[in-house]
Order: sequence, then C-alpha cells, then structure tokens
Amino acid sequence: MDITERLFNRRWGVFTHFLYGEPGSQIPTEQVRRDWNLAVNNFDTEKLARQLNDVGAGYYFITIMQGQKYMIAPNETFNRICGTQPGEACATRDLVLDLYQSLSKYDIDLCLYYTGDGPWKDKVCGPKFGLSDPRGSVTAAFVEKWSSVLAEYAQRYGDKIKAWWIDGCYDWLGYNNDNIKLYYDAIKKANPEAIVTFNNGVQESCYKWFCDEDYTAGEFNDLNVIPTQAFYGGSRAHILAPLGAKLWRSRGVTHDNAYLKEYVKNVNCAGGFVTIDIYIDHSGNLDEEQLNTIRGL
Repeated sequence: MDITERLFNRRWGVFTHFLYGEPGSQIPTEQVRRDWNLAVNNFDTEKLARQLNDVGAGYYFITIMQGQKYMIAPNETFNRICGTQPGEACATRDLVLDLYQSLSKYDIDLCLYYTGDGPWKDKVCGPKFGLSDPRGSVTAAFVEKWSSVLAEYAQRYGDKIKAWWIDGCYDWLGYNNDNIKLYYDAIKKANPEAIVTFNNGVQESCYKWFCDEDYTAGEFNDLNVIPTQAFYGGSRAHILAPLGAKLWRSRGVTHDNAYLKEYVKNVNCAGGFVTIDIYIDHSGNLDEEQLNTIRGL
C-alpha cells in the first residue's frame, strides 16, 4: 500500500503555529520570552485533542520551532551544539509525547513541522549552527548539525509521528537533492513509514521539490487550489493553506463551512488531502469561530 494513503484517507487535518510570543496569547509576550517553559507547560493537550475530535480532524500538525531557538521538546543535541541548558531553548516538557498520548485517544494522527534554516534569528544559536541573519546560503556543516537535531527527535518519536513537513528548504538558500537527503534519511531511518515533504515556498500549483518526497509541500496563501492530478512524479498531492483573515496563525475566516466542505471534497476527488492552518494561543486553545467553520468537513 502507498504510505500516503493513511493521511489521504483521513481527507483533511489541522495545522497550528505554536511559537513563542504569539499575538493574542493569554500569557503576556514578555513573560513568554523570559520563560519559554511557561508556555509549553501551559499547553492543555487534552483540551486540544477534544477540540480536534469534536470537529472531525483526522490529523494534526504542530511546529517544533520556527526561526528562533525555542523548541517544544527537549533535545540534547541542540543543547550540546549551542551550549544551552535544558529549558533555556528546548522545553523541559516533551509536548510532542504529551500530544501523542492525548490525540491517540481519538485516533488522531500527530504530524510535525520542522525547518531547514534552524534558529537563524537567534544571535547566539544561529552562529553556533552556522546560519544567521541574513541567511545567505546553507553549508554542509550547517545541514549536518541541524539534521542531527532532527535525528534525535525522529529516533525518539519513531512511528508516533505519521508525517513531517520541513519548511525553509529553499533553492535560493542553497538546498538541493543532495543536502536535503540528510533530513530525509534522519526521518526515514527512525520510521520508514513516515511521510515527508520539503517546502520550497509558495508556488502556483502543487509540485514535487525533493526527488524522494512522499507528498507535496503544497503551501498556498488561500484554500482555493485544486490539484490537477493525484501524484506529481510519485509525490501525493497535498494542500496547506491558512483559514485566518491575516494568513498564517491568525484569527478570522476567509471561507465559510459550505465552501470548505466543497473544497475539501474536490481536492479529495483529485487524489489529494488538505491541511488547514488555524489560530492557537499559548494554552493550546483553538479559535472558536474557526473551529465552527471547519466542523464536519
């Protein structure tokens, strides 16, 4: 059986950007910056799982990190490379494992977001890995270090993670089939059945970027693109787009429930599956208006 069929058969899922300093958080931004663990520890995984089950989502993506040093789970490799202490950058709570336990009660698959540019915005950790602002181009040394952080996560979680979405693997950043393969191998060595994709930015249509990726990254700014085929060079068609009024991790809705039902059906009929980005606060609460809009798709 094609390993992408599991998520395809679930038809659609939810994506959230859980990042430090989230606008609109119940925890003041400066307080979160002082103690990243406060945000991670405050995340109610049981409530999130109930919310996702209530609307009928088949799977759930969450960001491990993005641009900064703040990670949602411990990572000894990261701490060794950067010289950081547990809890300083990588949370002491393993939010990924807790999410898995909560979501498993409802048969909702857990999927993870990672990046190809590491903590490049951080003035200390970025240079330690070898990529900082302005990013320029990745080096072999950077990719080796950053993929070793990914490898620790992939080995720890194994088959608990059904899909990986690796952002920031842009051609203009120096990525190609050869260096992307280090990330691919790190994941597949831990779980050959995990499906993996690598993002080269917003495109006009679905397309295959990395030679061995299992599904298309499919990043778009709106939920309006219909794949023209089920597979693109062997890569399953997939759409990732925001529902929020201000694009990613924002409140509000750009489409109503009737539109989304028809849209998801059309993408499914074309052979693809749909991931919808919605708002989340630092307690793991999802936006009620958005939940009502995606209910029963």
